[in-house]
Amino acid sequence: MAFRFVHTADLHLDSPLRSLSLRNADLATLVGDATRQALVRIVDLCLDEQVDALIIAGDLYDGDQTSMKTARFLASQMQRLHEAGLSVFKIRGNHDALSKITQELVLPPSVKVFSGRAEAIELARGGLNVAIHGLSFAKPQAPESLLPKYKAPISGAVNLGIMHTSLAGAPGHDLYAPCSVADLHGSGFDYWALGHIHQRTHHAGSRTVIMPGMPQGRDINEAGEKTVSLVTVGDDGTVSVEERLTSLAQFARVTVDVSPAEDWRGLVDLIGHAVEEERLRTRSDHLVARLRLVGMTPLSFAMRRDADLLLSEAEQRAERTGRAWIEKLELDVQALSVRPQQTTSDPVHELGALMRDDVMPAHGYRAQVRDMVQGLLDDLPPESRRFAGSDPAAFERFLEDLIREGGEDLLARLAAVPAEEG
Repeated sequence: MAFRFVHTADLHLDSPLRSLSLRNADLATLVGDATRQALVRIVDLCLDEQVDALIIAGDLYDGDQTSMKTARFLASQMQRLHEAGLSVFKIRGNHDALSKITQELVLPPSVKVFSGRAEAIELARGGLNVAIHGLSFAKPQAPESLLPKYKAPISGAVNLGIMHTSLAGAPGHDLYAPCSVADLHGSGFDYWALGHIHQRTHHAGSRTVIMPGMPQGRDINEAGEKTVSLVTVGDDGTVSVEERLTSLAQFARVTVDVSPAEDWRGLVDLIGHAVEEERLRTRSDHLVARLRLVGMTPLSFAMRRDADLLLSEAEQRAERTGRAWIEKLELDVQALSVRPQQTTSDPVHELGALMRDDVMPAHGYRAQVRDMVQGLLDDLPPESRRFAGSDPAAFERFLEDLIREGGEDLLARLAAVPAEEG
């Protein structure tokens, strides 16, 4: 008889909104509840597929979470599995170690939460013997590999290991219980159910090593559809993996070339078509898009001056598309051509030339902007600094764009101010 289970990790239940603007209350509500809905979908999948177990490889919670509302919600979902005769195997990740609920919540007896000492639970499914190995960590820091602490594979059984690990490290993730993929393949375990890194990866090799990613993204840095693994261990011990969609809301970066637009209506139509096309490609229930408008256009000044109006237009088109939302609008557009020299003095044009030719290229000005940005970055947590680039070259490109776009924004707003009558 086959043994089937669903493998997930990093739900981060009730994770606070990190970068989503609260200007749209409906969108904030949708995203704020999405992690809970992802768990409901995971439980539904377990019940629909009649699997034997659910494996949660850490970070079910999102840190020092004390809400009893969260506790009751989680208990109700675990009770659904318990009543259907399904087992749950869970380890604590670094965020779980911060959670008071992790220590206090009473779950059904079918939920096994592994302790800080490695354990192996043996199960029999007909003629198939399965050993599930797990190890939790009591503290949010785990600077050394946990792999040597796991019990040896049990002979004659299919051995499944659950581990929360950063592997060799990943951008945007703290180093946690580091180990190499090669060591996992060579450990003798048939399947490694990993957690911690939010991007799904199937690490190919002699054994099956899966980092499932998170089942629901929380902001634009966790874009794309999110899934879990549906795993089947055959009677002969072979392992097969299916990827199943779980995300309610799917974040996406959408780039729109606005160069063809000849007027404001054409601009809005281009944006609307881009959102519609992305919505068609999106399998999740809702699309949450960050629009990046690029290109050379005579509408550059108007777009910068009336960015709030343009965002409102984009939101209306998204609403008409259905289950599509605009999270943010980014402008990376330039004027189609330099304004021709005029016989009468144009102070805004002259200021633009002065800024472009003298002020912005100056080393001192760039150094001041660099120091200001670096000061801002120093005040932000590490996971919030990625917008400025991940290496020195990317940081310099960010500064260049910031200086250029800031100057163009200033000129656009000045150009919109009518001259005073004498």
